[in-house]
Amino acid sequence: MRIDAALRDARSRLSDSPSAALDAELLLCHVLGKPRSYLFTWPERELSTAQQADFTSLLGHRVAGEPVAHLIGEREFFGHLFRVTADTLIPRPDTETLVEKALSLDVPAEARVVDLGTGTGAIGVSLALARPDWHVTLVDLSEAALQVAADNAHRLGAAVTCLQGSWLSPCPGPFDLIVSNPPYIEESDHHLDEGDVRFEPRSALVAPNNGLADLAAITQQAAGKLVAGGWLLLEHGFEQGEAVRTLLTQAGFVQVGTAQDLGGNDRVTFGQHPV
Repeated sequence: MRIDAALRDARSRLSDSPSAALDAELLLCHVLGKPRSYLFTWPERELSTAQQADFTSLLGHRVAGEPVAHLIGEREFFGHLFRVTADTLIPRPDTETLVEKALSLDVPAEARVVDLGTGTGAIGVSLALARPDWHVTLVDLSEAALQVAADNAHRLGAAVTCLQGSWLSPCPGPFDLIVSNPPYIEESDHHLDEGDVRFEPRSALVAPNNGLADLAAITQQAAGKLVAGGWLLLEHGFEQGEAVRTLLTQAGFVQVGTAQDLGGNDRVTFGQHPV
């Protein structure tokens, strides 16, 4: 089968996916070991029997709902490819809002930064690559997730420190910047039974108290781990902006505000530890 024919067939099989064309292209690139440009440069190239069999197998898994990132083992985030496993959340474009906000802050040239609940390390590693003079620490409760983050940091050439534990408990501090994309989905949210999140670790998605429990815990801990003038940045659900601003304000943070993602939704709330 030719590449163009294989893609047409795959798009048809993946018609229930909102990103059928992209899914098909990424899966075929993985099988061929080629960039996406290759598919359009050489559409007449024929797949070998083994390649066609591998592509058909991956399509079957995708039709069953398995995330493309799990099937190919990677996802692009902030211009870098991160290894992804079933032990981690899949990095999403909305989270780049957190990285962009962090990079826009006025912090010391050799800032001490910690990424809590790091997962793949996407946030912390991206910050370390963008600001090589920053001292970045990655923290996760999951040993398996932390190993993925460490592997990503090593492969991408980011100098980071990895610590296992719950939020700020393993961190001596103090920090100039604390960032986190913690669990913030309510336990009864119907979206947990839809799309890619069905295959992601619930412990990285769900939090009690209407999804606010971990956001509140980090906020309370951060006050004792930030330098005067240090910043806390938290990703959250699009309907939680007001609640998270209240958490930060009640904890004594100033300059509290919320940044919107590419869709115009509240996504990252930030505050400064008072001087």
